[in-house]
Amino acid sequence: MITVSVDLGERSYPIQIGADLIGRTDLFAPHIAGATVTIVTNTTVEPLYGDRLRAALAPLGKTVSTVVLPDGEAYKNWETLNRIFDALMERHADRKTTLIALGGGVIGDMTGFAAASYMRGVPFIQVPTTLLSQVDSSVGGKTGINHPLGKNMIGAFYQPLAVVADTAALRTLPERELAAGIAEVIKTAAIADAAFFEWIEANVEALNRCDADALAHAIKRCCEIKASVVAADEREGGLRAILNFGHTFGHAIEAGLGYGEWLHGEAVGCGMAMAADLSVRLGHLDDASRKRLLALVSAARLPVRAPALGEERYIELMKGDKKAEAGTIKFVLLKRLGEPLITSAPEAALRATLAASG
Repeated sequence: MITVSVDLGERSYPIQIGADLIGRTDLFAPHIAGATVTIVTNTTVEPLYGDRLRAALAPLGKTVSTVVLPDGEAYKNWETLNRIFDALMERHADRKTTLIALGGGVIGDMTGFAAASYMRGVPFIQVPTTLLSQVDSSVGGKTGINHPLGKNMIGAFYQPLAVVADTAALRTLPERELAAGIAEVIKTAAIADAAFFEWIEANVEALNRCDADALAHAIKRCCEIKASVVAADEREGGLRAILNFGHTFGHAIEAGLGYGEWLHGEAVGCGMAMAADLSVRLGHLDDASRKRLLALVSAARLPVRAPALGEERYIELMKGDKKAEAGTIKFVLLKRLGEPLITSAPEAALRATLAASG
């Protein structure tokens, strides 16, 4: 087992990475002080890992209940969130009730937001079961839900007590979900570590076939990078925004198509290709690096051609992105692999990228 620490003073917490961790009572015991626990999961993950987690919690002598939500990005909304609140209130959950998010990024984001909001804050633990959530969304305390006009526009920064990333859970991932997670691995390397990017280029086929050693290395390195960024800028006042490389375009794709049509990682993969194109057009990135990024995204079985939403629709959606300032779209672009910049773009260059990407 590998431990990566997120250093946030009194709110610091461990990320535990390894195989078969969901069944480890010792990893949960230090973080559950109250008498009650509520597991939040979905219809896909519950039959796979629900019993294993409940068995791990049984020796602690807690009262454990489970909320099972529908699976998919389309359900990351107020209506589904209220099902968590309904269950907590019906069961008279108190301020010491611990929530455990058992699932991918949607479950983690909604459970975290519920924990931040219920009684103005109850403790929670992340147990991410997808590659995307293990390398990205479970770490850093971003929680929230989608709105029809924008992704993740409603939420809170709220840190978990611990992250338990069981790599054995990745064996049950569908191919598309695995590829979606690899997108976030590529993103992390592209904005922070050129040597790691080269490693991914050399090992992308191992990642594609769910090789345990390759995945463990990728998860560890991504968590190290994200932990350092979050420790420096917890609430995205500056540096943390670099983690959104590919996301301005990607969020527009998700919202424009309808949440759930493309997986988040698929949209980010395509968004990185679009951001790299814009980086070249603005003179920040050399075309050879753009081609390397495009080739790696393609090798990870991710889309690189954007859906035809229309230039006006893309621009409208991107102006509604939470990173926009006074109607000005902000992009995370690349100077070179491993070195990002945050900037705006002339409309002519943006339109040229949109025209070339479809």
